[in-house]
Amino acid sequence: MVSGSTLGRSPHEADGSAMFVSGSEESGEADAEPIREVASKLQMGPLRSLVHYEVVHRTAHRIRLRIPLLKVDEDYGQVLCCLVERLEGVESVRCQPLAQSLIVEYVKGTDSTEETERHLFRAIQQAHQVDLEDVVQATGKASTSEPQGVDLVARLGLPAAGLLLGFGAMMGLPLPGLVVGGIILAGTRPVYDRAMTALFKDGELAIDLLDALAITLHTAEGNFFAPALMLGMVEGGEAIRDITARGSERASLDLLSCLGTEAIVERDGQEVRIPIDQVVVGDRIVVYPGDQIPVDGSVLRGSGLVDQCKLTGESIPITRGAGEDVFASTILVDGHLCIQAERIGADTRAGVIANLMQEAPVYDTRVSNFATKVANQLVAPTLLASAVVGTTTGDVSRAISILTLDVGTGIRISVPTTILSALTYAARNGVLIRTGRTIEQLAEVDAIVFDKTGTLTEGRAGVTNIHVLLPELSRREVLSLAASAEQGLTHPVAEAIIRHAKDEGVPLMPCQAWEYHVGLGVEAQIDGRQVWVGSHRLMAQRGIRLDELHHRYPDLEAGPHSLVYVALGDALAGVILYSDPIRAESLAVVQALQAQGIEVYVLSGDEARVVRAVSHSLSIPPERVYAESFPERKVEVVKALHDSGKTVAFCGDGINDSAALAYADISISFSGASGIARETADVVLMEDNLTQLETAIAIARNAMDIVNQNIALVILPNVGAVLAGVFLAINPVLAILINNGSAILAELNGLRPLLGPTGLPDWLQPSARASAIRSIRSSAAAADPLEDAADAERDRPPVASSAPANPQANSDNRAVQPRPLGAIAPSVQVPQPADTLESLIQKDLAARLGVSPQTLSRRKYQSTFAQWSRTRDPGRVAWRYSQPERVFHPVLADTLPFRPGQERGATPRLGHRAAATLAASG
Repeated sequence: MVSGSTLGRSPHEADGSAMFVSGSEESGEADAEPIREVASKLQMGPLRSLVHYEVVHRTAHRIRLRIPLLKVDEDYGQVLCCLVERLEGVESVRCQPLAQSLIVEYVKGTDSTEETERHLFRAIQQAHQVDLEDVVQATGKASTSEPQGVDLVARLGLPAAGLLLGFGAMMGLPLPGLVVGGIILAGTRPVYDRAMTALFKDGELAIDLLDALAITLHTAEGNFFAPALMLGMVEGGEAIRDITARGSERASLDLLSCLGTEAIVERDGQEVRIPIDQVVVGDRIVVYPGDQIPVDGSVLRGSGLVDQCKLTGESIPITRGAGEDVFASTILVDGHLCIQAERIGADTRAGVIANLMQEAPVYDTRVSNFATKVANQLVAPTLLASAVVGTTTGDVSRAISILTLDVGTGIRISVPTTILSALTYAARNGVLIRTGRTIEQLAEVDAIVFDKTGTLTEGRAGVTNIHVLLPELSRREVLSLAASAEQGLTHPVAEAIIRHAKDEGVPLMPCQAWEYHVGLGVEAQIDGRQVWVGSHRLMAQRGIRLDELHHRYPDLEAGPHSLVYVALGDALAGVILYSDPIRAESLAVVQALQAQGIEVYVLSGDEARVVRAVSHSLSIPPERVYAESFPERKVEVVKALHDSGKTVAFCGDGINDSAALAYADISISFSGASGIARETADVVLMEDNLTQLETAIAIARNAMDIVNQNIALVILPNVGAVLAGVFLAINPVLAILINNGSAILAELNGLRPLLGPTGLPDWLQPSARASAIRSIRSSAAAADPLEDAADAERDRPPVASSAPANPQANSDNRAVQPRPLGAIAPSVQVPQPADTLESLIQKDLAARLGVSPQTLSRRKYQSTFAQWSRTRDPGRVAWRYSQPERVFHPVLADTLPFRPGQERGATPRLGHRAAATLAASG
């Protein structure tokens, strides 16, 4: 690795202007001359300051450098890219500020790479001596595509100047009244623009008209400080809202910008760089250190540290290796990956987040719409009241004070800010909520209807057995007929049958005709034969008898598995047995929802015995379970719940769920669901994890709590001030402070959803210290295969281990080292008693669990946090978060939901670590 501080000075003595050339032959000298003018501004003598850099990786046609200055000086990076891309022999330049990385590729066939590198190193040292504006003017292009931010000087310059002059006039300074008033009125133009737009375009009187009139009349009265203060507060509130919106837009475009780059793909054994829009699903993408990952996919080979900060906000890079998922817009900090593309472009997680955030109508909420409507309807009465007060009292200031008081402005600007903040926080945590109206309804949900397959269960059903009924067919032939008929369906059972056929090496046959019967199964013509694959209802509908099956296997339908029937012509050819395990998080999520007073229902097209078994395992009452439900039956149940006065959410992932999704108040689906279900859904859980449903509800309820707080913050002081203004004289400045101050306070309060949901239900609050100690003594750890393996491993003689390939990376990222599948869990040092039993702050618990603080911040509000923390704790201790104390406490094991398949009340066997913890605690 070459460091910039070790380079000699003699190679850099060449004339700097000669090293810059035109980027294309067509542009010629006309394009080269401007950049030479910029280059001539560089100091070609001794360097005034040294920019540190390191050559991290070099090949014959490519060099990657780490330049720490890139991360802290955005202008430096833009100037450097503009200069380096004009160097002779340079084909392309890519700058990754977050990774402190500059990647330069040379023109293939160039023999002068050494000379080019000398000029490159010189440009690195002196790029900070050139103004960005000079480079932009010389090259004729800007080096950033980010949306323009809010120009606070242009936006608040006149209001600030007017406020300063108005204050000076109030203090008795000899300021010309025409100048002060003119500046205030000039700053009022945006307010008038909004008022006139509402009047002539929408045909209604808006709140902005009251603001404009109040400012103008106060100014005409000669009382400059009051209108200047009002103008400053009105425009300040608008600026806060715009900054919030632009920040969200910038974050969205920042994600989208990662999807429009090039990608290196493997084609015919060669690495080829192609535009990202030419990448197709299934391509093998090669990613080098410093590159942004351009697709969502799984790692085929290699390993590396991936920085997911842009996507998740997590600051510590995580290790990714073969078989693990990676996402577009993340950066490979170190290592080398070959990725199989699974989602590209706008279908990637980053693309979906960016598009939904840009398209979400955050203003579409009943609270906001009602407030705006009522506020606009009150404009005329307010004008009338002001006129009456002015006429009866003869006090113009008192009349104008009435104009400054309204309840609509604060709600109008604070509600969208709150909703947008909640949408942004949710998207960053993998929950995509399409509209502000959805947040409002999600906060009020009191009934959730779940589909079973793929929602409460894993959706990766596995074929367990195949019974053949026709003697002329073999087991493989029955499987081939079923898989051939099911190909093309995204239903989990169909995918399981097809996957099993591929695993068995059974070929799929083409279908001459094919029809899907929603809720029943499929009908296909294969090799000239009519094939039916589906439920017993499909068999009954087609007149196919099941007597022979019941005779041969009388107890078949009493087992824990489900059945798919395969018929050939008018005879039952065979039956395929499959099972679909319950999701690991389903029980905890259902219990959490029920603890919050939300009724949980199950609707499934599966057989009653299977649905009842799943529902019983999840503690769902039998009267809320509906089995063998056609899509129209699902719609009937959803509509009946809605008509009974409930706010109904439906969670499903299949084509047969799309109708119920459309009829529910809130529709919820997964990113891996069928296209129609995903497009119909109001809420998309991007990590395909039900715990995100809890997160979504918590975010929505937190947002609406803040909305209600803001309504109170705005209404109470303004109503009080209006009453005071009607019956008593109220100072104009005080009226302005009350009205606009409450609006700005509500606006700032509306940013709180960015901090995440606050507060937890009582049942999630931590137990006392004594209970925690009793918990550790009574059930320190449940039987765990990994712990048993670690115990066995600890008794073996020690063996030598090879050093890590990258010691520096491993030393900096000890918490994220990969462990091969099936590997023995490493031994962990037994914690001391004080460390085990005392409450911990977030940073200390993150270090204890070996995760980043950002990971804890995202997970601590989920109901499964206790189980999750226990699996990572070196002493097998579970933890829960206390919001009032802002600390994490150890908790009782008997407060944790038991896992499916685990017998209640079973005494756990203690491993070495748990026993050591028990002994240490006395």
